[in-house]
Amino acid sequence: MSRLAEDRIGAIIIFGPPGAGKGTQARRIAARCGIPQVSTGDMIRDEMHRETELGRKAQNKIAAGKLIGDELVNALATARLAQPDCERGFLLDGYPRTAGQVGHVDRLLQSLGHRTTVIEIQIGYNELIRRITGRRLCPKCGAIFNIHSQPPAISDVCDVCHARLVVRTDDRAEVIGERLRAYEEETRPIFEVFRNKGEMIHAVQGEEAEEVVFETIFGLLDRI
Repeated sequence: MSRLAEDRIGAIIIFGPPGAGKGTQARRIAARCGIPQVSTGDMIRDEMHRETELGRKAQNKIAAGKLIGDELVNALATARLAQPDCERGFLLDGYPRTAGQVGHVDRLLQSLGHRTTVIEIQIGYNELIRRITGRRLCPKCGAIFNIHSQPPAISDVCDVCHARLVVRTDDRAEVIGERLRAYEEETRPIFEVFRNKGEMIHAVQGEEAEEVVFETIFGLLDRI
């Protein structure tokens, strides 16, 4: 029986460097599977928007292209995955990112009894830079645009709620290199941790059109 034919979906973990489109794909896959998309990045950005103490600390790190500490991220994820809507399964977007996080999430998933599928969206450096520098975010409704591939109808104005679009702090050219370095040095090595536990890393080509990437991932989930 395929994963999608079962009542219990389990844990889907999507990886990819900044700009690979994992957030977009995560939202679509989670919606079709009927499970929540759990993004620690979104939770942290919410803290920043509400200007909490945590949000202010996170702002300083993100502005410098640094990753948030494992203890804080693990705590956010543990609390979120304990909520009732995660009982059938969930999609982890941007978590875990470090060896300290993968150990925690492995123990957590075992305690919850979830089977795991790990996917990496792969994309070349030049395309990553083009996507990241072109990305625009609506601070009001969260809609994402790209001036190169998915521009708004009116320049710098959200199509959905008409708020003024902004460039995310961590999409600035001066911190992109640090974000990519952090992914290569801190996130990619955790793939070996998953492999050592018997998990396969399913690679998906991310430079294809959004719809093609989506159908590729969904087809993969339907086969396993």
